[in-house]
Amino acid sequence: MEDVLELYAEPYKPWQPVICFDERPCQLLSDTRDPLPMRPGRAQRYDYEYERRGHCNLFIFCQPLAGWRHVKATQQRRKVDFAECMRELVDVHFPQAEVIRVVLDNLNTHTPAALYDAFSPAEARRILRKLRFHFTPKHGSWLNMAEIEISILSRQCLKQRIGSIETLQRLASTWQQRRNAEQATINWCFDVSRARTKLARLYP
Repeated sequence: MEDVLELYAEPYKPWQPVICFDERPCQLLSDTRDPLPMRPGRAQRYDYEYERRGHCNLFIFCQPLAGWRHVKATQQRRKVDFAECMRELVDVHFPQAEVIRVVLDNLNTHTPAALYDAFSPAEARRILRKLRFHFTPKHGSWLNMAEIEISILSRQCLKQRIGSIETLQRLASTWQQRRNAEQATINWCFDVSRARTKLARLYP
């Protein structure tokens, strides 16, 4: 836990970005009838019936000190999907970084072995050379600032029926672009001294 908190306390280093990474499942739902449009004095109305369209997954990366985030929708949440996210982080988003510090929880897909399952050993090793994983403690995944971004995304973007993964990605990308344009950062105040006082039960 202190490893993560000390990382958060560091000043911004563009060549060593701190990236918080997490995911959330999404249920796809579509309307069985077209909503009734908005009228003066009356909000848009939806029928109570809906049709289930399956499930998908949202991955989110965020760089809290830079006010940057990226959202990616996938059909599933597998080791190969995690591995592809890590490769995208290294090759697309931060190709010039010396090392990328990634904060994540202890989900069974969040392992270096996932990259070796998805890619050749040489490719997996190339990607992992640029990554340093910092895991939140068991029952302490709320220490991952990506959960704050997921909460904001859920409230501002996902409180509606979304019937396809394409629509979900479009809505999430629009939200992402707006948040990035605002350079919305996270003011994290919970530090090591507070953790030692309030969270002693999470220590080994």
